[in-house]
Amino acid sequence: MDERSLTFHIGPVWFDGTVCMMVLWTCLIVFFLVYFFTRNLKMKPTGKQNALEWVIDFTRGIVTDNLPRKELNNFHLLAFTLFLFVFVANNIGLITKIVLPSETTIWKSPTADPFVTLTLAFVMITLTHLFGVKKLGFKGYFVNSFLKPYSFMFPMKLIEEFTNLLTLALRLYGNIYAGEVLLTLIASMMNNLGWFSLPLAIPLEMVWIAFSLFIGSIQAFVFVTLSMVYMSHKIEVEE
Repeated sequence: MDERSLTFHIGPVWFDGTVCMMVLWTCLIVFFLVYFFTRNLKMKPTGKQNALEWVIDFTRGIVTDNLPRKELNNFHLLAFTLFLFVFVANNIGLITKIVLPSETTIWKSPTADPFVTLTLAFVMITLTHLFGVKKLGFKGYFVNSFLKPYSFMFPMKLIEEFTNLLTLALRLYGNIYAGEVLLTLIASMMNNLGWFSLPLAIPLEMVWIAFSLFIGSIQAFVFVTLSMVYMSHKIEVEE
């Protein structure tokens, strides 16, 4: 898929303006969703409050399934925020795709960019190490993470950290990018074949958008779940 993005630079460093804008939009949407859903809270939840509490319970379940129950309050907010961000970022590009006459894309899912998913994965892997040091101390963290169950596995443990980063990032990127590619191909088919393709293109587009919404939701769940699994490896003492 040949597409270009808006670009700008600060000094010698160049930035992808489209990705930066879409990440900002994602953050704003998450903020306003939470703000809107938490207005006028009631003891007996209904409507939008029920929806928010379902997401809260869902992310609590992810944390408790992968971490000791005593750690729930420490990591629940992280899991909740991460899930909402990845969910919105995965699906925001399915609403529409805006391409200027110059073939410059100004609206897409930020997680369809490998640098975004690599950054997300890097932040999460880094947090697992920081929380491991905080909970066990540097010596305890190092022994628990790299020298157990056998010290000769140290090189393999280092390689595992690198592969964890890549798999966490590329799994998310590959699924979202592939979905956007196919949506673009279906739209291109309509442009190339004209109005005669509408009876085929519109149902295909609707079916694939629904399927992509499902995939985007699953990938948000998988990303948060794996992040909590990697966190448990660093903060739980391996026997």
